[in-house]
Amino acid sequence: MSTSAVALDDLHDQFLLDPSLVHLNHGGFGACPRPVFDAHQRWQRDLERHPSALLSHGYGALMEGVRERLAEFLGCAARDVVLVQNTTAGLNAVARSLRLRPGDEVLATDHEYEAMDLLWQHVCADTGARYIRHRLPLPVEEQGDLVEALWSAVGPATRVIFLSHITSKTAITLPVAEICRRARAAGIMTVVDGAHAPGQLPLQLDALGADVYAASCHKWLCGPRGTGFLYVRPEYQSGILAPLISHGSQPGSTFLDRHRWQGTRDPSAFLALPTAIDCQQTQAWEAARRRSHELARAARAAVSGLFHLEPFTPDSDDWFVQMVSVPLPPCDSEAMRRRLLTEHRVDAPVRDWADGSLIRVSVHAYNTSDDLGRLVDALGALFTTPRAA
Repeated sequence: MSTSAVALDDLHDQFLLDPSLVHLNHGGFGACPRPVFDAHQRWQRDLERHPSALLSHGYGALMEGVRERLAEFLGCAARDVVLVQNTTAGLNAVARSLRLRPGDEVLATDHEYEAMDLLWQHVCADTGARYIRHRLPLPVEEQGDLVEALWSAVGPATRVIFLSHITSKTAITLPVAEICRRARAAGIMTVVDGAHAPGQLPLQLDALGADVYAASCHKWLCGPRGTGFLYVRPEYQSGILAPLISHGSQPGSTFLDRHRWQGTRDPSAFLALPTAIDCQQTQAWEAARRRSHELARAARAAVSGLFHLEPFTPDSDDWFVQMVSVPLPPCDSEAMRRRLLTEHRVDAPVRDWADGSLIRVSVHAYNTSDDLGRLVDALGALFTTPRAA
């Protein structure tokens, strides 16, 4: 079945997910619809039939085609975007390339992904710079309040502002464009973790104004795992090294040259990305995003009402789209996650946050209102039933 022929109600059957589970963790590791999965496998078979034909002779033109298609989808020039394995790989390449000095400051929020906190902590420890995780207050009513809260920590030593477009734990869409605008006027570099944005938010990277933007394509874009991109504005490209030094990294090489070849690897996941983009641009997927947002809104309201806990943000797609985090009463978060999965067959991450816990609910084309009902029923049962000895 072609991607353009799939109707909204048929999208559920496009995924190979275990039907015995309620899957509410798309933001964790994604899931491929059948057309993308099939394209990935076709490229894998082509590679196995004649490896050198693809890797020696066709690789350059094929990967350039993927990069150009992705750049068009992202609203940026193809010369400014390169293919990387995932968000982590792209941000590592950038952070470890910066020439920070003792006393420089990298300013971030306290909502960042833990692995990226570790990255900046290592980089700053090696260079003598300081990594500052500035608190963003929750709950919040106005996005301008978040801008002012972060900007209050900007000082004369601030060299880099690092923040997520959509935060991992709290699932909040941050006002990235305004922060980037202010930072550019102040001569501060901005580095954005966009892991959850492509496929969930419409992106126009040139207009957004970030100096660096890295994201994964296996999450909301529904591409194969092991695909991502790194966008860097031209004025910063000369200083950004590739994650691996290989062919193309000679003295005087360009940003694109350094990232074209990272040793022998299977490019089939990247070659399936145009199919993933095609899926995202059909009317059925647009309708699925709208329906997913409405289901996420309903889930947030139901869980908040169940425990009488205030949501983090107003009920608006300015703040969340298909992924939302909701406060829970204090609990053993890891034990609660396991019990949701093993006792109720509901897969959703439960995490510690501030002085309590929260659950992050991802809603995608394969989810239904019944899935969200099972989640709410499971939470109600788990918080009223003691764990068996």
